[in-house]
Amino acid sequence: MIQVSNLSFSYTKKPFISDMTFSVSKGEIFGFLGPSGAGKSTLQKILIGMLTTYQGSVKVNGIECKERTKSFYEEIGVDFEFSTMYEKLTARENLEFFRSLYQKKGRPINTLLEMVGLEQDADKRVSEYSKGMKSRLNFIKALLHDPVLLCLDEPTSGLDPTNSRMMKNLILAERAKGKTILLTTHNMQDAAELCDRVAFIVGGKICALDSPHNLIMSRGAATVTYTWLDNGEHSISCPLNQISSDEQLRKLIAENRLQSIHSSEPTLNDIFMDITGRTLL
Repeated sequence: MIQVSNLSFSYTKKPFISDMTFSVSKGEIFGFLGPSGAGKSTLQKILIGMLTTYQGSVKVNGIECKERTKSFYEEIGVDFEFSTMYEKLTARENLEFFRSLYQKKGRPINTLLEMVGLEQDADKRVSEYSKGMKSRLNFIKALLHDPVLLCLDEPTSGLDPTNSRMMKNLILAERAKGKTILLTTHNMQDAAELCDRVAFIVGGKICALDSPHNLIMSRGAATVTYTWLDNGEHSISCPLNQISSDEQLRKLIAENRLQSIHSSEPTLNDIFMDITGRTLL
């Protein structure tokens, strides 16, 4: 679906994105993970044809982005971090207007509104919507023309846990329908939960690229921590792959004296810091 080769881009004489090469398969959720200012949003703008003064090759759905025509956007849906709706119009009026910009018939508006629980508020002005409602509306705007590629920029930013969970479920549902999804975020939990692969981006360069699971397992072993009482509470941690040789643990299990036991492993944020020396925030 996406093939990027030796991509470089700069707003000034100083390089901003340098020599990026990666590909994204059809039906994959691919995450760009990095701190603010790392180049994630700029990269997304290149991929959707908004910035065309780049060097190298960027092909999306078989089309070189700097050579795109109007038909290029018939297969791309974009959900920006901030609402792009007309506040004085109702949700339905907004969706009818944006649908009119595409040649494809796409999905029925009522079906989309029902999908995100906005059917009862369809004729309410967007200015009266909460942030969560605006986020859901902005998301289905990207689905109006039923594109094959979705570009989502911080889709859960500022949402409460309930709306965040709904948004994640919607994203996974679209992947299940065969959509290719680009997720731009600095939220490592979203990336770990949603993405098939992630690219760590810092200073306009890709520092690592793999599945969240592989990145976590390759950079640090899981550990097991257990506690017991013996003239006070005691606690020990050991690597998961060494617990069979831990005599203390075996003895406590045999004597049924364990107070607690749990395993832990590095998070994507831990791995990001390990590789780049920076945090995701």
